[in-house]
Amino acid sequence: MSNKALNDICTETLSDNKAENVLSLDIKGISSFADNIIIATANSNRHAKSLSEKLVEEIKANKISILGVEGKIESGWILVDCGEVVVNIMKNEIREFYDLEGLWGENTLIDS
Repeated sequence: MSNKALNDICTETLSDNKAENVLSLDIKGISSFADNIIIATANSNRHAKSLSEKLVEEIKANKISILGVEGKIESGWILVDCGEVVVNIMKNEIREFYDLEGLWGENTLIDS
């Protein structure tokens, strides 16, 4: 499966499950660990857990391997590593604090 197809599955699943402000960043060429990063906001720890579970379900339903899921539910940040696509599900205050969009730069934003 192409990175674009995997990226689309992830962003659509997150949006369908009420994740807010879902952004996809193209970091190919500036990162050695992934081609795309997806950042999504959850409105609570429970919502973050639910989003990560639904995302993992959908990825597995499409017969895609997941390298790992990291982060404790209480932390407000869960990372789902799909290899070439890495998904960050964060509560708003955590997202604002770490500012991953700013870290990677606005030129990496993929238009949905």
